[in-house]
Amino acid sequence: MNIPARTWVEISRGQLAANFRNICKVVGEGVAVSPVVKADAYGHGAVEVSRLLVAEGARWLAVSCVAEGVALREADIGCRILVMGGMLPFEREAAWGADLTPVIHSFEDLRELDALGVARPVHFKVDTGMTRLGARAGAGEVVEALRSLRALRVEGLMSHFASAEHLTSDQSDVQMERFRAVCDAVRAAGFAPDLLHFSSTNGLAYGRRGAWHSLVRPGLALYGYISPSSGTSGPLTLSVKPVLSWRARLVGVKDIPEGTLVGYGGRFRAPKPMRIGVIAAGYADGVPHRLSNRGHVVAGGRLVPILGAVSMDLTTIDLSESRHLGVGDAVTLIGSEGEVSVDAQQIAETAGEISYSVLCGIGNRVRRVYT
Repeated sequence: MNIPARTWVEISRGQLAANFRNICKVVGEGVAVSPVVKADAYGHGAVEVSRLLVAEGARWLAVSCVAEGVALREADIGCRILVMGGMLPFEREAAWGADLTPVIHSFEDLRELDALGVARPVHFKVDTGMTRLGARAGAGEVVEALRSLRALRVEGLMSHFASAEHLTSDQSDVQMERFRAVCDAVRAAGFAPDLLHFSSTNGLAYGRRGAWHSLVRPGLALYGYISPSSGTSGPLTLSVKPVLSWRARLVGVKDIPEGTLVGYGGRFRAPKPMRIGVIAAGYADGVPHRLSNRGHVVAGGRLVPILGAVSMDLTTIDLSESRHLGVGDAVTLIGSEGEVSVDAQQIAETAGEISYSVLCGIGNRVRRVYT
């Protein structure tokens, strides 16, 4: 049964393709682009997004875990797929069966996989200062590990920025130098990995060209956002626009007198007679609870405040200046109506979050519509 959606996101195929093409143009023909489609493509729908990006020429895609890669294979996505979050022992059979390329994060895992005698390409991650996954090791240790291999082929060496957007810190420069030292030592020892990669969105957007190497891994930029920088920065290297808009329908409208308490805990008291609306989206759909009494949506072409606590399934808004709206009409949580707009970065700043979590937090019951 085709029931009209109460809340949905509209995902622009055209804007997604434009963002991808802009990234490719910035890095140039000598640098491969591996779009990051983990976490259901940051809430945009991994299968649909991947199909479009492959059609646009992407030869690699990057996911977090084996299950995400297998899901893409089951949807007939045929390009190379890099599993960045590693491969646990019980995931190996599925990874090899789906022809996924895992990132190996420790010398122990590298030796153990090599001892199995499986001639497969893998990528090896060096922890240059993120202090998360990856081998925290010097150049000599990496060279010795590569010399010891009998079956595995280390096709790529990689690392990851901790703070590429923090322009007043030298952490990124230190990381880049550590990775460069490893790459130089590997080459000097006679090894030539096909791919060297370090940069995700912020390394691209803030012009850290010394870390682009032969492949880049844009994530957030594909979907139209770049994390704000700290410190003074020049013009961004990269220009992108949001791909996703989020709408929800009004399920209730009522007039309330002055002094009326609204929502759980009575966190809002009407300072005057008001018209309120209740929209069919709450924190179970991804509306941050921290927008309670703080956030805004666009209703009838006006920016209107959220009143009281955001509930699990519902959010109350002020319709006093948008009285023409009624039950069944849609308002905009992310996106534009005329000249008025709200984006994920603005929501994140209000809620004390980051734009990544706003986009990834949009729930499964919010229908995805591709335009």
